[in-house]
Order: sequence, then C-alpha cells, then structure tokens
Amino acid sequence: MSPADRVLESPEITSDALEAASEHEAVASGWIIPAIIGSALLMQTLESTVMSNALPTIARALHVDPIRLNMTMTMFLLASAVCLPVSGWMADKLGAKKVFMTSMILFAVSSAGCGFAQNLPELIVGRIFQGVAASMMAPVGRLVLLRTTPKSELVGAMSVLTMPALVGPVIGPILGGTIVTFFDWRWIFYINLPVALVGVMLVRAFVPNVKEQAVSPLDWRGIALTGVGLAGLIFGFENLGRNVLPPIEVAGLFALAALCFGVYWRHALNNPHAIIDLSIFRVQTFQTGVVGGGFFRIAMGATPFLLAMLLQIGFGMSAFRAGLMTFISAAGALVMKTTAPPILRRFGFRQVLVFNGFICSATFILYAFFRPSTPHWLIMTVLAVGGFFRSLQFTSLNGLAYADIGQDRMSRASTTSSMAQQLVQSVGIGLAATLIHFISLYKGEARLSWDAVTPAFAIIGAITFISILWYVRLPPDAGSDMHGRRGFRGRA
Repeated sequence: MSPADRVLESPEITSDALEAASEHEAVASGWIIPAIIGSALLMQTLESTVMSNALPTIARALHVDPIRLNMTMTMFLLASAVCLPVSGWMADKLGAKKVFMTSMILFAVSSAGCGFAQNLPELIVGRIFQGVAASMMAPVGRLVLLRTTPKSELVGAMSVLTMPALVGPVIGPILGGTIVTFFDWRWIFYINLPVALVGVMLVRAFVPNVKEQAVSPLDWRGIALTGVGLAGLIFGFENLGRNVLPPIEVAGLFALAALCFGVYWRHALNNPHAIIDLSIFRVQTFQTGVVGGGFFRIAMGATPFLLAMLLQIGFGMSAFRAGLMTFISAAGALVMKTTAPPILRRFGFRQVLVFNGFICSATFILYAFFRPSTPHWLIMTVLAVGGFFRSLQFTSLNGLAYADIGQDRMSRASTTSSMAQQLVQSVGIGLAATLIHFISLYKGEARLSWDAVTPAFAIIGAITFISILWYVRLPPDAGSDMHGRRGFRGRA
C-alpha cells in the first residue's frame, strides 16, 4: 500500500497530510523505482563486463582458442533477442513485477550453472539460459519505468535508471581482472547470487505490478519466424570464413535468415497481433533511435571483445591490469550520465546526435592506433573520452526512441527496441571475431597478435558513421517533449 493510500484510509484526513503523502509517493516514483530497476540491471551489466575481461583466462582453463569464446557472448545475446518478443506479452499478461522478479531469479540460477561448467558447450548452455533471463529483465524493467513516468521526466528517470547499471562496467573490469588473476574464474558467475537476492527483495517491496487489462493473443508464428531468422543470421556471422561449416552451408544460413524475415514481413502486414509491430518504424524518432542507432551499437557490442583480445592476447597484459586500463571508459560514461539531461535541454536531440556521433566514431577509430609501446596514460585517456561521449549518445538514442510513442504501444516499442539492440550487439561481436580471423589469415599468422586486432577497430568505427545519415534528417524539435527544451512546442 502506498503512503497516499494509507492516508486515505485514515479516519482523519487533512489536506496537508494528503499533500505530503502524494509528494512522498511522487519522489519515490521519481527516483526509487528507476534506481531499483537499475540495480537489477547492474547484475546483467556487471556480468557482461566481467565476462569479456575474463575471456582469455577462461579460454586457457577450458583449453580452447580465445576467439571461440566469442560464442559465449553471442549466444547470450542471441537467446536474449529470440526470447525478447515474449517478454512484453508476459509483462502485459502476468504483470511486469512478477516477470521481473522471475527473470532475476532465473538469471541467478543460470549464473550458478555457468560457474559449474566443465567445458565450452556447458558454459554456452549456461549463457543461453542467462540470455533468456536477460530477455525479460531489461525490457520489462524499462517498461515499468515507461508506464509510470511522465514523458517530461523520462530523460531524467532514464539517467537514474542507467546509473546503477553503469556501475557494472565501472567495477566489472577491475572485479573480473581481480577474480581471474588471484582467484578462480568461476566466481565471476557466483557474484550474481547475492545481487539477485537483494534485487528481488527491493522489487517486491517497491515496484508496482504494471500490466495491461486487455492482452492480445501471443503470435507464435511470428516468434518462430523471428527466432529462426535471428539464429540463422547470428550463426552465419559466427561461421563466416571459419572453415567450420562448408561455404554453401554458411550461405544457406544467411538465406534462411532472409527468407524468415521476408515471410515475417508479409505475416506482420495488417496483423494487429504481430509480435513485432513493424508500423512503429514509421515513427521517425523511433526509427532513428533503433535503426540509425543500430550502426552505432555494432561498435559497442564489439568493443569489450576487441579490447580483451588486444590488451591481454596482443599486448600480453594480465586480466587485472587490463581491467585497470578499461574501467576508465565506464567511469567516463558514469560522469556523463549526470550531465546528459541539461545538454539535451540546451541543444536538442538532433544537434547532440549529429555532433556527438562524429566524436564517438572518431574516438573508436583512434583505438586502431594503440600499440604495445603506447603509454598507458594515453590509452586510458582515449578510453575515458570515448566512454564519456558514448554515454551521451546512448542516453540520447534511448530517450529519442520513445519520444513519439503512445502509452498503448510502449510495450511493443520496448520489446522491439531491446530485440534490435541485442541483435546488433551480437552482430558486432560476430563481426569483430570474423574480422580478426580474416586479418590473421591475410597476415599469415597462426597466433593472434595485436596488429590483427587494431584494424578491426578502424573498420567497425567507420561503420558507425552510417548512423549520422539518420540523425541529420531529424527535425530540429525532434523529441522536445522528452527533454523540455525551451522554444520548442511538443507535437501531439
């Protein structure tokens, strides 16, 4: 029962008491709920950053090629993307609070399974179940926030939401490096157990059980088509040029993906119950945030994997030392979160995305110039600058995507956005591994070296410039209802 509800049941109701209770409830919904949801996402972000830094150590422990460990990251993202369409429907049907708590418990249990893994296939299975849990955790948590926060306050609430989640990338590299250097790598998974316990208790106490009164039928055909299409696309990237599957079979995977997506497109036309509402992409702000921003997110998916390969395999650093180097990037991102709302109010989404997009792409390309002789302070400076401006880009894209989406479409918009983000990040990891493989073949090197990794930064960094084509087409007042910039009138 909320403070306002308790006052209403009191035999003596005063206007001051009711006003105080309403103010208390407004404060709670203003920062407590975003903070709790963000702390739950801390578990997911902490796992991903710790995992990426630990890849070379896990590869040695399981006696596999470090590049093959990218499967543990892409399978996580693939499982998450495939199951994401169901998460929005489950939240509407059962209530977001129940689904959110269940996802946290499943994430903790699957984390323990990863810790008990004795070989790569077992670890991949554990990561798949982690991805299933993550598919419900992030979009459902964001859905609660979207449905309980006025649009004028959403950018600030998004910043509060992502602050606890950003703690994971800040402490993750150092924590992961410490664990795998001085302890057993399996503890990178066991640390999720206490975080999940505390998170479930907080969600149960404070988060409302938001759900829809009328829920559309579940689109099983759409789920099957999108799931098989995503699987074909990701496995195609995974096996491209690896000599694991014949070229004809790799081409068949891409053809299968194209066929499934094409059939789904026809299936979704004029289908009000389609699991992915393609009509949402007609909204320019949503299309820019998801499709245009997707080219930017490809680099974000590739970055942790490439840095782990460069610093530990290429430069020969320990996991602990590499963690000390890379945590500064997340620290820069955390600093930016406090300044993003006033920057957006001052300049608006269009100007921020265009000019900040150039900065983000340029800093990512700078990673290609890292050498074993590069001073560590210089590497850390470039990483910090990159993290700072990438955080502003993420906040802007996440806010813009929902600027013109009505409450009746928030569930599908959240699901579609999350699915697209998981897809492009998994593509980024697969593309990074494929580029390293081809560059190594071109150089005739049997072992991975730093000069086989650095060109991948330049190539993927160049891809991120494509996103600017979407940013420049935005109207000057795009998303003005979200950041409250003066001088603009919000659109209906």
